[in-house]
Amino acid sequence: MQDELQVRLDKWLWAARFYKTRALAKAAIEGGKVHYDGQRVKPGRIVQRQVHLTLRLGADEREIVIEQLSDKRGPAKIAQTLYSETPESLEKREQARELRKAAGIVAPQGKPDKKQRRQIHRFKRINTNE
Repeated sequence: MQDELQVRLDKWLWAARFYKTRALAKAAIEGGKVHYDGQRVKPGRIVQRQVHLTLRLGADEREIVIEQLSDKRGPAKIAQTLYSETPESLEKREQARELRKAAGIVAPQGKPDKKQRRQIHRFKRINTNE
């Protein structure tokens, strides 16, 4: 039987396309945003199949199960086969998305234009003088 591939957690997260660079993956792990079977771990932790990971990505939290191991970053279609998200996680994320939508919370749409900058400066000037 062929030896099992050994992959570091930060490298697997990068290969699965959760983070753009390994440095970002490492920072997330060290910052406590990634839990391996419910526990905080170091970036060098060797991952295994069928292990549950909890990831906090922005406002969302994902619970995934590692299905395959890879240490190479490939196309997104292949990266999606490396893991599966639990149904409970999908449901929670959908509910959170609906709550944000209902509350009117939207993501910023880029840099403000000239009119919006004037309004921001006017708002700051009025509030700092009072």
